Amino acid sequence: FALYFLSHIPITALIDLQPLLPAGIAPRALTDLLQQYATAFRDPMMLQPPEWFKAFIYCEAFLQLPFFPIAAYAFLKGGCRWIRTPAIIYSTHVATTLFAILAHILFHDFSKSEHTGPQTLRERLVLLSIYLPYLLIPLLLLFTMLCNPHYKHVEKRKRK
Repeated sequence: FALYFLSHIPITALIDLQPLLPAGIAPRALTDLLQQYATAFRDPMMLQPPEWFKAFIYCEAFLQLPFFPIAAYAFLKGGCRWIRTPAIIYSTHVATTLFAILAHILFHDFSKSEHTGPQTLRERLVLLSIYLPYLLIPLLLLFTMLCNPHYKHVEKRKRK
């Protein structure tokens, strides 16, 4: 989990948040990278996000990004039971947003999009495979927080 959260910091800060920035703010190399990704994987949502997707990006910026270093620290250090509740909140939030994104990828008619979106089932599945780990890892995290005895045990402090 520590590697997931550590890797998520630069991905979010440099790539995922670009649709929220005014044009010309991000360095050319990063905008080119986003354009190449969107073209290669037919992901028009990252170039011209629908309003609901933009709302998810705002959540990523203001809720998730501040949590990433905290979670990375907790999992690198190990034994941090205090991460249980924040991890449950994070994982349920992300899983909920990813269900909407995956449904959009599978069922939306991208033929009307300004930027090329997936048209064939294969293209949809390729794009789905890019987003799917961001559902599966939070679900694994949720399962771990709910079922692992280490995180279920709450120490009670004695009062003096």
